[in-house]
Amino acid sequence: MITGWVQDREACIELIVRGPRDAERTIRAVIDTGYTAYLSLPPDLISSLSLEWRSSGRGILADGSECLFDVYAGTVIWDGQDRGILIDEADTDPLVGMALLDGNELNIENRPNGKVSITRLRARPDQGSRHERSG
Repeated sequence: MITGWVQDREACIELIVRGPRDAERTIRAVIDTGYTAYLSLPPDLISSLSLEWRSSGRGILADGSECLFDVYAGTVIWDGQDRGILIDEADTDPLVGMALLDGNELNIENRPNGKVSITRLRARPDQGSRHERSG
């Protein structure tokens, strides 16, 4: 389980982010359910971790405008495990997106200093094994 807190009406967690040369940083990240990718980091943090550039990306911001950004490869410690992810460069506070939360349940006590918890979901039984009757 990953735990965090609510601060200034934002759900926050701490993550360890690693680069390719054993560089690592502990960051505070805001959970953003409107952000569909994995993680965004500011340029100075990407540089200090020596993250490897992978591609350019294009996104639509909340105001409807389009933005271009660079995408890097990195590793986060997620629920005690190394997890290789793509990291978007954005000149904002670090954001955790829905791709990183995939397969998890997010609970937020939405009040000052409220508890945030992220728990791995159990695998669903194979739903394809059900047989339908025809009548």
